Amino acid sequence: MENINGIVVINKEKGFTSHDVVNVVRRIFSTRKVGHTGTLDPDATGVLPICIGKATKVADMLTFSDKSYVARVKLGITTDTQDITGEVLTTSEVNVTSLELTDAVQKFVGEIQQIPPMYSALKVNGKKLCDLARKGIEVERKPRQITVYSADVSNFDGCEFTLSVHCSKGTYIRTLCHDIGAILGCGAVMTELKRTKSSCFSLDNSYTLDELKSMDKNSLAAVLSPIDSVFMDYSELILNDKLKKLFCNGVKCTIGAKEGTYRVYDKAGSFLAVAEVVQKDNKNILKSVKTFY
Repeated sequence: MENINGIVVINKEKGFTSHDVVNVVRRIFSTRKVGHTGTLDPDATGVLPICIGKATKVADMLTFSDKSYVARVKLGITTDTQDITGEVLTTSEVNVTSLELTDAVQKFVGEIQQIPPMYSALKVNGKKLCDLARKGIEVERKPRQITVYSADVSNFDGCEFTLSVHCSKGTYIRTLCHDIGAILGCGAVMTELKRTKSSCFSLDNSYTLDELKSMDKNSLAAVLSPIDSVFMDYSELILNDKLKKLFCNGVKCTIGAKEGTYRVYDKAGSFLAVAEVVQKDNKNILKSVKTFY
C-alpha cells in the first residue's frame, strides 16, 4: 500500500513483543515505515498504537503520553521480576482487609518516586538492566518521578484483586503492585496486565492482528486514525497560500493568532504541523514544533 499514513491501534495479544507487532503490521500494510509507540511486555495485552508512514514522526509524542491499565494482583508473594513469571523470593500469609488494601493503594496516588525494576529495558552505563539481572547482577537505580492520577481496587477476594490505574509515562505497573505489597507487609506480584488506553487511543478503536489480516486494502485504510487525531486538544490554525509557503520553507511568520500551540492546516485541509505562536518584539510569531508535510 503506497503513500499510506496514519495510526492503527492494535489490541495486542499475549506472546507478542512490540517489535513482533511492528513486523506483522509491515507485512499487512506492505510498507517498511512502521514504528511502535512504547514497549508493551510480551505477557501484557491491550492498546498498542502503531504508526505508519509520516505518522512515525509522532511516535515519540505518543510514547510520552499518559496511559491507563488494568492489572490483576496477587498478595502474599514476591518475585525477582515483580510479576508472576519470576522466581519466587518470598511467600507470606495474607491478612488484609478491603479497607487496608484501599488505603495502601491510595498512598500511591499523586506525584511519587518509583525505582525502576531490574527486569526492564532501561540502560545503566550502556547496559540494559534486564541483561544484567539475567546474569544475577543488581545495580543501584535512581528513583524517577511519576504521576499516578488514579488507582482503584475491585474484585478483592482476600488474596487477589484488580487494580485500575491512570498514570504518566514511565510508570511500571508491576513495580507499583510490588510496592503496594511492601506497604501491606505481605508482598505482591502482578499476574496479568492489560493496557486500556494510550494517549487518545483506547480498546474501543483497536484491532487484533488477526482482524487486520482478514481485511482488504480499503478496509485497512479505513481503520487508520489520521495523524492529527493525536493533537485534538490543540486549537486549529489555517494558513493562506502565502503563509503556507513561508511556513513550509522554514520562515517564522508573523501571524494574527494568540499565543499557544496549534494544529496547522492549509486551505485545502491538509495537516501540516504542530506549531507554537510565541510573542517576540511585540509580534506573534508562528514557529513549527513538528512538521508532517
